Amino acid sequence: MLTELATVKARLALAVTDYDDLLTRAIEAVSARFDRECNRALGRTVGATQEFPATDKEIIARCYPIETVSKFELKTTEVDGWIEQTDVAYLIRQVCVISLTLPLSFVPQSVIPQLGRVTYTGGYVMPGTTPSAGQTALPADLESAAIEQVAYWFQQRDKLGLIRNWPHQGTYVVLMQLPLLPEVAASIRPYQRWSI
Repeated sequence: MLTELATVKARLALAVTDYDDLLTRAIEAVSARFDRECNRALGRTVGATQEFPATDKEIIARCYPIETVSKFELKTTEVDGWIEQTDVAYLIRQVCVISLTLPLSFVPQSVIPQLGRVTYTGGYVMPGTTPSAGQTALPADLESAAIEQVAYWFQQRDKLGLIRNWPHQGTYVVLMQLPLLPEVAASIRPYQRWSI
């Protein structure tokens, strides 16, 4: 989760535990939404696997910053399964791209379709856990954005789906119908992974 329950409760000035389960689910939902919006997994994942065409030399990781790469595998048929490739020379660029010196296969995909698979560890260490050497903590602006989105949702939870409300005489309230707060969307934009 991109933030801790105690942090959200402090932001909302809540001392009671009545809403703990609700807020925890909201934090989980916002964390999953940020992953979808950024087109990547933000949380640290050990043993993340990613498939790619075996003729590719550039692998854009879905979970970064990359800490370590543990193995490469090649698959030609379901009967043979994944076969580990040894002595694969690679370079990690910009902590998010794995560049192979040579592709795992030189056979064109149109002749024999082959898949490559890489296993690696990457992503941000979530709040509440101290990063070890070589690990990267979740950026503070991402955590703040998650806190604000959860807090906004919690404060507006009784008005979800409501477009206009006439609470008093001729005065009415028009509620914002955006999936993410504008400042939250701006905060996560630099962390989006682009794919072609």
